[in-house]
Amino acid sequence: MRTVKIDLPDETAARIDEAARHHGVSIEELVRRSVEEKLTRDAEFEAGAERVLSKNAELYERLS
Repeated sequence: MRTVKIDLPDETAARIDEAARHHGVSIEELVRRSVEEKLTRDAEFEAGAERVLSKNAELYERLS
């Protein structure tokens, strides 16, 4: 596993710390899950956008 160090504003770090405590997980686990969820959502969005663009291309082809 790779370790990544990031600098955060104090307010953001405090919010992360509070959220981790609220969810009963370590800061590392909270950040890891959050990043994984974000990457998954981005990939799903891109796949969906690609499907829509493909369908639109088919529609435009039939309309022309």
